[in-house]
Amino acid sequence: MTITTAEIAAWVGSFMWPFLRVGAMLMAAPIFGNMMVPVRVRVLFGVALTIAVMPAVGPAPAVGPLSPEGMMIAFQQVLIGVAMGLLVSLAFQAATIAGESISMTMGLAFAQMADPQTGASVPVLSQFLLIVITLLFLAMGGHLMLIELTAESFRMLPLAPEGLVRQDLFDVISWGSQMFVGALLIALPALAVLLTTNMIIGVMTRAAPQMNIFSVGFPITMLVGYVTVLTLVLPSLSGRMSDLWRAAFMTIRQILET
Repeated sequence: MTITTAEIAAWVGSFMWPFLRVGAMLMAAPIFGNMMVPVRVRVLFGVALTIAVMPAVGPAPAVGPLSPEGMMIAFQQVLIGVAMGLLVSLAFQAATIAGESISMTMGLAFAQMADPQTGASVPVLSQFLLIVITLLFLAMGGHLMLIELTAESFRMLPLAPEGLVRQDLFDVISWGSQMFVGALLIALPALAVLLTTNMIIGVMTRAAPQMNIFSVGFPITMLVGYVTVLTLVLPSLSGRMSDLWRAAFMTIRQILET
């Protein structure tokens, strides 16, 4: 039996193009794209996940992978995967922004540590919130929902040179506003309490000018900040992040279904 060039191209594309979408999603998504995870492990996981979702991919176009049409298909797969992972990653960054806002208000912005997710320096409080929401994401099965959505994406946006359009990219970029709104809602209780504390300290300093504001105010704001985070921010964190993750997944579905 003679195998034609089109059949070979379809066979190669049936794995290569889904792998590009899955691999791009894993690189952009939180947890999966963690810089602490070795590259070989991420590649092996991408290959295994691609093999797992191949039954949902459907027939691949019989075009050469290096042809202009094949390059457009590959570009669209990378674009779709990055958009899916980026939306979920933006939801995670809301906790980082909230932690930075609280840290700056309570005077803890100087305490920095490297974030294993992005490699950037973030306040210790931001890293603490990231660890908490990562455990929440895993406990709620968010990673499984992301993998399931990746498999469904091949049904909503099959392998083709056409995929995401300019409006879809604008939707991904504009969703960044939801990240800042979520960060504000997470940090708002702590910011309100710390603002009130700073006003009280200001009144005390005005009433007693001989009092050293730096030796008195700094420990007070630190203590109030920690108590506020433990009593007000953490209890509401799961609800706030659930709303953000739900909005991110809904936006991904809307982009894929258009």
